[in-house]
Amino acid sequence: MKQIIVGGVLTAAIALASGTAMAESIKGRVGVTGRVGFQIPADNEAEFGWGNNKTDTGFVGGAGLIYGIDNNWAMEFDVTHSSFESDTGDFNVTDISLGAQYRFRVPESRKAVPYLGAGLDILVADYDPYDGASLDVDTALGAHVKGGVDYFVTRDLALNAEAKFVFAPDTDITYQGIHTGDFDPSSFSGTIGVRYFFN
Repeated sequence: MKQIIVGGVLTAAIALASGTAMAESIKGRVGVTGRVGFQIPADNEAEFGWGNNKTDTGFVGGAGLIYGIDNNWAMEFDVTHSSFESDTGDFNVTDISLGAQYRFRVPESRKAVPYLGAGLDILVADYDPYDGASLDVDTALGAHVKGGVDYFVTRDLALNAEAKFVFAPDTDITYQGIHTGDFDPSSFSGTIGVRYFFN
């Protein structure tokens, strides 16, 4: 009986060790990511022709794909949607993001893989004022930098935590083609989520 228990423990240890040893590298692997969290708009201010329009911290969520190029580099494509309130109406921003990340190999902890990333963003914004006016917000092109960590629960499944800064120029807010103000789509977001690798 003792030999069976010892054999079972050794088998489990070998399986666990092999799983965590492969967790640090996603070379040639494709995964899907889902995440939720909070977003803080730039300076919590949106500039309008009639004065400042204070904005609040809002909700952000989305999904994406990741592909491991080699042991350290990966490509990412993400789409996230954020919504937040302001003094005069609600904003919604869809961020279509393409970027790369550098993943650090940490021999002491094969389950935890920290990374840094950067890339380009297309920011599609929408504004719904409380007075019912029909205002348009131009789409902006921006860039991002981010950092995070994947913690591999199994070889295929990782928990994720990430902080992301998006930088973009002010974009026009118009009413029937007439410029009425500016909106800064820059932001900071913090999210948690999961990644699942298919191969």
